[in-house]
Amino acid sequence: MEYLPNILFAIILVAGLGFFAKNVGRLRRNINLGKDVDVSDNTPQRWRNMAKIALGQTKMVVRPIAGLLHIVVYLGFIIINMEVLEIIIDGLLGTHRIGLQVLSESVYGVLIGSFEILAVLVLIAVFIFWLRRNVIKLKRFLSKEMTGWPKNDGNIILYFEVVLMCLFLVMNATDSGFQDLGSGNIVSQFIAPWFSGLSDNSLLLVERSTWWLHIVGILIFLNYLYYSKHLHILLAFPNTFYGKLIPQGQFKNNAAVTQEVKLMMDPSADPYAAPAEDTPEPEKFGASDVTDLNWVQLLNAYTCTECGRCTSECPANQTGKKLSPRKIMMDTRDRLEEVGKNIDANKGDFVDDGKQLLGDYISHEELWACTSCNACVQACPVSIDPLSIIIDMRQYLVMEQSAAPADLNNMMGNIENNGAPWPFNQMDRLNWVEES
Repeated sequence: MEYLPNILFAIILVAGLGFFAKNVGRLRRNINLGKDVDVSDNTPQRWRNMAKIALGQTKMVVRPIAGLLHIVVYLGFIIINMEVLEIIIDGLLGTHRIGLQVLSESVYGVLIGSFEILAVLVLIAVFIFWLRRNVIKLKRFLSKEMTGWPKNDGNIILYFEVVLMCLFLVMNATDSGFQDLGSGNIVSQFIAPWFSGLSDNSLLLVERSTWWLHIVGILIFLNYLYYSKHLHILLAFPNTFYGKLIPQGQFKNNAAVTQEVKLMMDPSADPYAAPAEDTPEPEKFGASDVTDLNWVQLLNAYTCTECGRCTSECPANQTGKKLSPRKIMMDTRDRLEEVGKNIDANKGDFVDDGKQLLGDYISHEELWACTSCNACVQACPVSIDPLSIIIDMRQYLVMEQSAAPADLNNMMGNIENNGAPWPFNQMDRLNWVEES
């Protein structure tokens, strides 16, 4: 019976980490459903981008209030949870505050004291975030896509953080041995009097209960991430590393299309010449479902924080158009999850469900509302590129379904027939000179 708590702790720890590992495996599988893309170029710049954007939060502070609050929560939550290492060692070995055995009281006190200050700052920041979402009701949190689960998810994670921070402070406040040190209890010393009327056994029961709830809560939080927009806590780092490096206005060329254009524009070329025998057959043009996208785009979808900065900067959205770049990313993630569940249900094989990303999730109207201005890409704090998905689906509509708007079809027909966007024969282009 002496080792029962240690055994129970080990079982809970292994179960929590095991379920997390299973979800990570599912996440990797889903992302790898995307097409391969080479992002091995300019590795030094990619490391710099990750350090600056993901770690340094440089794009968050473009909006100072939200940015600074996010930094407080981000740093506070990460640093405070460094104490999880001590809790895990204590839980497995049956020790109590093993940090005091390897560190001096003063050093340990400085660490725990800084954790307590950060915990209070996190509570303040979380409260302000809650007010912004539920009382002030900022416009970017009220879009159609932010109802139901997305709205609840944003609040649930705030409640999680409040509970975990409070458990940490109460755990310290009811640890009589820690309070007797008089070092590190910068905040908890003011909470300790709330429990002064309890007996020693009752005080120990509260301390042990909060200790267990704190570590179990962290494991629950860890596994909740997969189902939440807060998966970006983990994915922001690889996402910024693999982010787009080429100029934002530069679009990728399709080799088969480029060759056709060169033949069309070259007067000496034979447009009816057969392609070389070793020329590979063109793949499906563009994307109509998530498996047509590349794996970086799918990583983007899972990394989306649903903060709405992209949509709030989108000129199409601001003028009342149906397009919301945030919805594009959320729809992509939802469809990818649906495909993943289909594969799980069919023992590793995807069974056609008669649905796809284009049409069932994202409408033609949304795609053609986009001005390709890259405002959404610039605004994203974690280097997500909604425009690339929009462009790929547009390409599918144009080249696979000939479903472009009439004006665009007219322009492309003119280019094909006349070598220019205007409806004039090449021989008649200079007629305006004679008329003048």
